[in-house]
Amino acid sequence: MAPVGDKKAKKGILERLNSGEVVIGDGGFVFALEKRGYVKAGPWTPEAAVEHPEAGASIVGVNCHFDPTISLQTVKLMKEGLQAAGLKAHLMSQPLAYHTPDCGKQGFIDLPEFPFGLEPRVATRWDIQKYAREAYNLGVRYIGGCCGFEPYHIRAIAEELAPERGFLPPASEKHGSWGSALDMHTKPWVRARARKEYWENLRIASGRPYNPSMSKPDAWGVTKGTAELMQQKEATTEQQLRELFEKQKFPSAQ
Repeated sequence: MAPVGDKKAKKGILERLNSGEVVIGDGGFVFALEKRGYVKAGPWTPEAAVEHPEAGASIVGVNCHFDPTISLQTVKLMKEGLQAAGLKAHLMSQPLAYHTPDCGKQGFIDLPEFPFGLEPRVATRWDIQKYAREAYNLGVRYIGGCCGFEPYHIRAIAEELAPERGFLPPASEKHGSWGSALDMHTKPWVRARARKEYWENLRIASGRPYNPSMSKPDAWGVTKGTAELMQQKEATTEQQLRELFEKQKFPSAQ
Protein backbone atom coordinates (compact mmCIF):
# COMPACT_ATOMS: atom_id res chain seq x y z
CA MET A 1 0.00 0.00 0.00
CA ALA A 2 1.67 3.18 -1.22
CA PRO A 3 0.29 6.67 -1.83
CA VAL A 4 -1.88 6.85 -4.95
CA GLY A 5 0.18 8.14 -7.85
CA ASP A 6 3.40 7.87 -5.85
CA LYS A 7 6.50 6.42 -7.52
CA LYS A 8 6.81 3.99 -4.60
CA ALA A 9 3.88 2.05 -6.03
CA LYS A 10 6.08 0.95 -8.95
CA LYS A 11 8.89 -0.45 -6.81
CA GLY A 12 9.31 -4.15 -6.08
CA ILE A 13 8.71 -5.51 -2.59
CA LEU A 14 12.41 -5.97 -1.75
CA GLU A 15 13.32 -2.53 -3.08
CA ARG A 16 10.65 -1.00 -0.87
CA LEU A 17 11.72 -2.93 2.23
CA ASN A 18 15.42 -2.30 1.62
CA SER A 19 14.71 1.43 1.45
CA GLY A 20 13.21 1.29 4.95
CA GLU A 21 9.58 1.60 3.88
CA VAL A 22 6.85 0.00 5.99
CA VAL A 23 4.80 -2.13 3.58
CA ILE A 24 1.18 -3.02 4.30
CA GLY A 25 -0.24 -6.15 2.67
CA ASP A 26 -3.84 -7.33 2.35
CA GLY A 27 -4.66 -11.00 1.76
CA GLY A 28 -8.11 -10.96 3.32
CA PHE A 29 -9.86 -10.73 -0.05
CA VAL A 30 -8.92 -14.32 -0.94
CA PHE A 31 -10.89 -15.83 1.95
CA ALA A 32 -13.76 -13.42 1.35
CA LEU A 33 -14.02 -14.55 -2.27
CA GLU A 34 -13.65 -18.21 -1.34
CA LYS A 35 -16.59 -18.02 1.07
CA ARG A 36 -18.66 -16.53 -1.73
CA GLY A 37 -17.83 -19.44 -4.03
CA TYR A 38 -15.49 -17.60 -6.38
CA VAL A 39 -12.35 -19.49 -5.38
CA LYS A 40 -12.14 -23.27 -5.40
CA ALA A 41 -9.99 -25.04 -2.82
CA GLY A 42 -7.09 -26.86 -4.44
CA PRO A 43 -3.85 -28.63 -3.54
CA TRP A 44 -1.63 -26.93 -1.00
CA THR A 45 1.21 -24.85 -2.40
CA PRO A 46 4.49 -26.79 -1.97
CA GLU A 47 6.77 -25.45 0.73
CA ALA A 48 9.49 -23.63 -1.20
CA ALA A 49 11.78 -23.62 1.82
CA VAL A 50 11.71 -27.42 1.91
CA GLU A 51 12.08 -27.95 -1.83
CA HIS A 52 14.85 -25.39 -2.34
CA PRO A 53 16.61 -24.71 0.97
CA GLU A 54 19.67 -23.50 -0.91
CA ALA A 55 17.70 -20.51 -2.19
CA GLY A 56 17.46 -18.90 1.22
CA ALA A 57 14.88 -16.21 1.93
CA SER A 58 14.88 -12.43 1.76
CA ILE A 59 11.61 -12.15 3.70
CA VAL A 60 10.75 -14.42 6.64
CA GLY A 61 7.51 -14.52 8.57
CA VAL A 62 4.07 -15.94 9.22
CA ASN A 63 0.96 -15.96 7.06
CA CYS A 64 -2.58 -17.08 7.98
CA HIS A 65 -3.97 -19.84 10.30
CA PHE A 66 -3.45 -17.94 13.59
CA ASP A 67 -4.40 -14.64 15.21
CA PRO A 68 -2.10 -11.60 15.57
CA THR A 69 -0.95 -12.55 19.08
CA ILE A 70 0.15 -16.07 18.17
CA SER A 71 1.62 -14.93 14.85
CA LEU A 72 3.81 -12.28 16.46
CA GLN A 73 4.99 -14.76 19.09
CA THR A 74 6.12 -16.96 16.21
CA VAL A 75 7.80 -14.08 14.37
CA LYS A 76 9.69 -13.28 17.57
CA LEU A 77 11.05 -16.83 17.62
CA MET A 78 12.01 -16.52 13.96
CA LYS A 79 13.83 -13.27 14.65
CA GLU A 80 15.76 -14.89 17.49
CA GLY A 81 16.63 -17.81 15.21
CA LEU A 82 17.90 -15.50 12.49
CA GLN A 83 20.04 -13.60 14.96
CA ALA A 84 21.45 -16.81 16.44
CA ALA A 85 22.37 -18.05 12.96
CA GLY A 86 23.88 -14.74 11.93
CA LEU A 87 21.38 -14.31 9.09
CA LYS A 88 19.63 -11.17 7.87
CA ALA A 89 16.13 -11.08 6.43
CA HIS A 90 13.13 -8.78 6.42
CA LEU A 91 10.32 -9.84 8.77
CA MET A 92 6.69 -10.12 7.66
CA SER A 93 3.41 -10.89 9.38
CA GLN A 94 -0.05 -11.53 7.90
CA PRO A 95 -2.22 -13.11 10.61
CA LEU A 96 -5.93 -13.84 10.69
CA ALA A 97 -8.42 -11.19 11.74
CA TYR A 98 -9.97 -13.80 14.05
CA HIS A 99 -9.06 -14.48 17.68
CA THR A 100 -7.76 -18.06 17.91
CA PRO A 101 -6.38 -18.72 21.43
CA ASP A 102 -8.09 -22.14 21.41
CA CYS A 103 -6.54 -23.36 18.15
CA GLY A 104 -4.40 -26.46 17.82
CA LYS A 105 -1.23 -26.73 15.76
CA GLN A 106 -3.14 -26.58 12.47
CA GLY A 107 -4.78 -23.29 13.34
CA PHE A 108 -8.29 -22.12 12.62
CA ILE A 109 -9.10 -24.79 10.02
CA ASP A 110 -9.67 -27.22 12.92
CA LEU A 111 -12.16 -24.96 14.70
CA PRO A 112 -15.80 -26.13 14.43
CA GLU A 113 -16.72 -22.62 13.23
CA PHE A 114 -14.49 -22.79 10.13
CA PRO A 115 -15.24 -21.34 7.64
CA PHE A 116 -18.79 -19.95 7.89
CA GLY A 117 -19.21 -19.36 11.64
CA LEU A 118 -16.11 -17.33 12.45
CA GLU A 119 -17.73 -13.90 12.69
CA PRO A 120 -17.94 -13.82 16.54
CA ARG A 121 -14.14 -14.10 16.56
CA VAL A 122 -13.49 -11.08 14.33
CA ALA A 123 -10.90 -8.66 15.71
CA THR A 124 -11.91 -5.04 16.17
CA ARG A 125 -10.11 -2.26 14.33
CA TRP A 126 -8.57 -1.35 17.68
CA ASP A 127 -7.21 -4.89 18.08
CA ILE A 128 -5.56 -4.48 14.70
CA GLN A 129 -4.06 -1.09 15.56
CA LYS A 130 -2.50 -2.72 18.61
CA TYR A 131 -1.21 -5.56 16.44
CA ALA A 132 0.31 -3.11 13.94
CA ARG A 133 2.18 -1.24 16.69
CA GLU A 134 3.46 -4.44 18.30
CA ALA A 135 4.58 -5.78 14.93
CA TYR A 136 6.44 -2.57 14.14
CA ASN A 137 8.12 -2.54 17.56
CA LEU A 138 9.22 -6.14 16.96
CA GLY A 139 10.98 -5.07 13.79
CA VAL A 140 8.41 -6.30 11.28
CA ARG A 141 8.23 -4.08 8.22
CA TYR A 142 5.87 -6.07 6.01
CA ILE A 143 2.73 -5.80 8.11
CA GLY A 144 -0.56 -7.04 6.74
CA GLY A 145 -3.41 -9.47 7.22
CA CYS A 146 -4.85 -12.64 5.78
CA CYS A 147 -8.23 -14.36 6.17
CA GLY A 148 -10.89 -12.28 7.89
CA PHE A 149 -9.24 -8.93 7.22
CA GLU A 150 -11.64 -6.33 5.88
CA PRO A 151 -10.80 -2.90 4.43
CA TYR A 152 -11.30 -1.20 7.80
CA HIS A 153 -8.71 -3.54 9.34
CA ILE A 154 -6.12 -2.63 6.72
CA ARG A 155 -6.97 1.04 7.19
CA ALA A 156 -6.37 0.60 10.94
CA ILE A 157 -2.84 -0.64 10.22
CA ALA A 158 -2.18 2.29 7.90
CA GLU A 159 -3.51 4.79 10.43
CA GLU A 160 -1.54 3.35 13.33
CA LEU A 161 1.69 3.50 11.33
CA ALA A 162 1.01 6.83 9.62
CA PRO A 163 3.70 8.63 11.67
CA GLU A 164 6.34 6.15 10.51
CA ARG A 165 5.09 6.01 6.90
CA GLY A 166 4.56 9.73 6.52
CA PHE A 167 0.98 9.69 5.24
CA LEU A 168 -2.57 8.56 5.99
CA PRO A 169 -4.61 6.34 3.65
CA PRO A 170 -7.23 8.20 1.54
CA ALA A 171 -10.10 6.50 3.42
CA SER A 172 -9.07 8.27 6.63
CA GLU A 173 -10.81 11.37 5.29
CA LYS A 174 -14.14 9.59 5.78
CA HIS A 175 -14.00 9.15 9.55
CA GLY A 176 -12.49 10.51 12.73
CA SER A 177 -9.42 8.94 14.31
CA TRP A 178 -10.14 6.75 17.34
CA GLY A 179 -13.85 7.52 17.18
CA SER A 180 -13.35 11.28 17.45
CA ALA A 181 -16.30 11.89 15.10
CA LEU A 182 -18.61 10.66 17.86
CA ASP A 183 -18.22 14.04 19.58
CA MET A 184 -21.39 15.22 17.80
CA HIS A 185 -23.51 12.17 18.59
CA THR A 186 -26.98 12.88 19.98
CA LYS A 187 -26.47 10.58 22.99
CA PRO A 188 -24.11 11.99 25.64
CA TRP A 189 -22.83 8.57 26.72
CA VAL A 190 -21.82 7.90 23.12
CA ARG A 191 -20.13 11.31 22.86
CA ALA A 192 -18.08 10.24 25.88
CA ARG A 193 -16.62 7.46 23.72
CA ALA A 194 -14.98 9.90 21.31
CA ARG A 195 -11.49 9.14 22.58
CA LYS A 196 -8.65 6.71 22.20
CA GLU A 197 -8.57 5.65 25.86
CA TYR A 198 -12.12 4.31 25.72
CA TRP A 199 -11.65 2.05 22.70
CA GLU A 200 -8.16 0.94 23.71
CA ASN A 201 -9.35 -0.36 27.07
CA LEU A 202 -12.81 -1.68 26.17
CA ARG A 203 -13.35 -5.40 26.84
CA ILE A 204 -16.01 -6.25 24.30
CA ALA A 205 -18.82 -8.75 24.90
CA SER A 206 -19.90 -11.30 22.30
CA GLY A 207 -23.62 -10.87 22.90
CA ARG A 208 -24.08 -14.66 22.88
CA PRO A 209 -25.00 -15.65 26.47
CA TYR A 210 -25.52 -19.35 25.76
CA ASN A 211 -22.36 -19.91 23.72
CA PRO A 212 -18.94 -20.99 25.02
CA SER A 213 -16.08 -18.50 24.77
CA MET A 214 -13.74 -21.19 23.42
CA SER A 215 -14.10 -24.17 21.08
CA LYS A 216 -12.50 -27.59 20.97
CA PRO A 217 -10.63 -28.06 17.67
CA ASP A 218 -11.71 -31.03 15.57
CA ALA A 219 -8.56 -32.27 13.79
CA TRP A 220 -9.81 -35.90 14.08
CA GLY A 221 -6.25 -37.01 14.77
CA VAL A 222 -5.30 -37.00 11.10
CA THR A 223 -1.70 -36.24 10.23
CA LYS A 224 0.31 -35.61 7.08
CA GLY A 225 -0.02 -38.57 4.75
CA THR A 226 -3.43 -39.66 6.03
CA ALA A 227 -5.67 -40.71 3.14
CA GLU A 228 -8.41 -38.27 4.23
CA LEU A 229 -6.02 -35.36 3.73
CA MET A 230 -5.10 -36.30 0.18
CA GLN A 231 -6.52 -33.93 -2.42
CA GLN A 232 -8.34 -35.88 -5.13
CA LYS A 233 -8.87 -34.57 -8.66
CA GLU A 234 -12.46 -35.76 -9.01
CA ALA A 235 -15.41 -34.34 -7.09
CA THR A 236 -16.18 -35.73 -3.63
CA THR A 237 -18.83 -38.44 -3.94
CA GLU A 238 -22.06 -38.65 -1.95
CA GLN A 239 -20.78 -41.82 -0.28
CA GLN A 240 -17.57 -40.08 0.82
CA LEU A 241 -19.59 -37.22 2.24
CA ARG A 242 -21.92 -39.58 4.13
CA GLU A 243 -18.92 -41.25 5.77
CA LEU A 244 -17.64 -37.85 6.91
CA PHE A 245 -21.07 -36.77 8.13
CA GLU A 246 -21.30 -39.91 10.29
CA LYS A 247 -17.89 -39.18 11.76
CA GLN A 248 -18.71 -35.54 12.54
CA LYS A 249 -19.52 -34.88 16.19
CA PHE A 250 -21.75 -32.17 17.62
CA PRO A 251 -20.94 -32.09 21.39
CA SER A 252 -23.34 -29.22 22.06
CA ALA A 253 -26.26 -31.24 20.67
CA GLN A 254 -25.62 -34.38 22.75
